[in-house]
Parts: sequence; C-alpha cells; structure tokens
Amino acid sequence: MLPQPTPAQPARSQPARSRPGLVPDLLSGVGYLGRGFGMWITSPKLMLLGALPAVAVGAVYLVGIVLLLVNLNALVTWATPFANDWAEPVMLTTRVAAALVFVLVAALVVVYTFTAVTLVVGDPFYERIWRAVETDLGNPPNAPERGFWRSLGRAIGDGLRLLLPAVGVGLLLLASGFIPLVGPILVAVLGAVFGGWLLVVELTGFAFDARGFSLSERRRALRTRRGVAIGFGAAAYLLFLVPFAAVVAMPSAVAGAAMLSRDTIDTLAAPPTP
Repeated sequence: MLPQPTPAQPARSQPARSRPGLVPDLLSGVGYLGRGFGMWITSPKLMLLGALPAVAVGAVYLVGIVLLLVNLNALVTWATPFANDWAEPVMLTTRVAAALVFVLVAALVVVYTFTAVTLVVGDPFYERIWRAVETDLGNPPNAPERGFWRSLGRAIGDGLRLLLPAVGVGLLLLASGFIPLVGPILVAVLGAVFGGWLLVVELTGFAFDARGFSLSERRRALRTRRGVAIGFGAAAYLLFLVPFAAVVAMPSAVAGAAMLSRDTIDTLAAPPTP
C-alpha cells in the first residue's frame, strides 16, 4: 500500500516543493472537476444515483430562492432606510447595488448549505462514488464501510463545524458589498474564492476521513496545494450557481474531489525531493 502520513502529522516534515505558479494551479484544480464529469461516461449508473439527492434537495432550495427573489425589493428597502431621502437616481443606484450584494451573499449561503445538506442526504451514494474512484486509482484505504447512522453523524458534524466559517465569510461579503463602486465586484470575486475553499474542504471529507485526518488536518493538507484546491472549489461553486447544473455537477464534484484528495495525500506521503 502506498505509504501514508500519520494523521497527527500531515506532511509537517516535508520541505517546500517547487510549484508551477498560481494560474497553472488554478487550471489544474478545474481539471479535477472535468475528470469528475468524465465519470458520467465511465460509471453513468453510479453517477445517476449521486444526482438523485441533488434533485430532491434542489427542489426545496428552488422554493427558497423564488421566495427570496419575490421579496428582494422589500428586503433591500428595509436594509437601506438611509437612502429614502436621497435623489431618485442615487437612491435607485444604491438599492440596485444593495440588491446585487444580497443576491451574491445569498448565493454563497445557498451553494454551501446546498452542498452540505446534499452530502448528508446522499451520503451512502457519494461514499460509493468516492470508493469507486479510490478503487480505479488503486491502493484504496482499508477503511471499513460505515453504517448509515455513523455516516450521517460524520456528515452532519463536519457540516456544522464548517458552518461558522461560512457565516463569517457571508458577513464579510455583506460588509464588503457596501464599499462604493467596487463593492459588488469585490463580493463576486471573494464569494467565488472563499466559497470555493469552503466547498473543497467539504467535498474532500471522504478520502481524508478514511485515512484518519481530522478536519483541521484536512485543511492543512489542502493548503499545501491551495491554488489547485481553490481552482477546483471555485469552478464547482460557479457551476452550482447555474440553475439545474448542480444536479449533474454534484456527483461530478464528489468524484473530482476524491481524485484531488488522493493526489494531495500521495504528495504528502511521497519522500522529499533532494
């Protein structure tokens, strides 16, 4: 079996490796998601099973999104009372920008919680996808197959531990959105970056958990390939924003995250280069 780092010391002793650069790393991360989509060709039945939880959860979220859009004007008016006495063009511009900020922040919350809830609901299906990837790559971990309740508890626990950072990012984006001129653009960019990071940490749970990594150790391992991880997560984040695309993208993201996790763990376990 491939040598693996002990969970308590994920690559702590490894020297820094040369990296090709930020842009190649980001593109490499996107490539993992593309490889995940390739499983729709090689394992269509398994991927279709993985799409079913996304359909069920997505239907519920669609209702919430419609309610948000219907009440968006009232929400923006309530949040910007200071603009009531401004000149019409200025008030309109301010409230359009505020509406855009609310939508972008809501997108982060929706994408993250959709992923977390879907992973909980479809945990047995997504574990099968992860195991299929590990088997195809060879030398899968000897982790015993977990029962339903244990899998459910793990998924809920990880989701709750990641919820606090998600709330913090959402508040940061909400505050950033009110920066004049650049606020909405800043929110869009930061949303993709931070939202992508939250997603990649969430989606890589299967491989790292099977090897005994804690959540904090998982984060540290992913930071050794930060550009790749963010490239993967941001691509998944943007795809999840496209209506109905998340149904197909969710099992693909799980498969791609399994490949990314495996390569990251193998890199940590590799002997240092002279």
